[in-house]
Amino acid sequence: MERLILPEQIPTERLLMQRQRYEDAEEIFYAYASKPEATRYVSWPTHQSIRTTRDYLQYARSARNLGLDYTYSMRLVETSQLVGSYGVINENGRIQFGYILSPTYWNKGLATEACRGVTTLLNSLPSIHRIGTYVDCENTASIRVLEKCGYQQEAKLRHWMRFPNQENLAKDCWVYVWPKSNEA
Repeated sequence: MERLILPEQIPTERLLMQRQRYEDAEEIFYAYASKPEATRYVSWPTHQSIRTTRDYLQYARSARNLGLDYTYSMRLVETSQLVGSYGVINENGRIQFGYILSPTYWNKGLATEACRGVTTLLNSLPSIHRIGTYVDCENTASIRVLEKCGYQQEAKLRHWMRFPNQENLAKDCWVYVWPKSNEA
């Protein structure tokens, strides 16, 4: 597996995305990880305790050290307030990503700004040959973000993923990909 090296920080106009830290566990828990409305469309169960958040952060540290999975805290530049997180998974130059925002910060363009910033960075790396993600067909907010950022809908995957915060039902998902000009 080819190791991907991503920076510790990714700045945008209003956000500073930085490597998640173990010390941020309580902020992460209270901002979004424990909120059912925020975790509805993610691949992990809503956190019931800060211990769960801390366990996740230990995993995130080791995965980052292996160069396989990068998780960034998203903070407002002006106040340093935690607003969400952004994750990038590397599978031999094929990138999958996802994000989550605190409900307090929905509908402010922050997910779009983060997505554009990360996409710009990923597109600058020659070892990456594909950037994409999948999204629950009912997650209209994330679909809008992806389309505003220039991602193209590639396929519909029937009963693709079980979402633990939706009664673990297998849901249909859209695959969105970045239209790289060098794809074969």
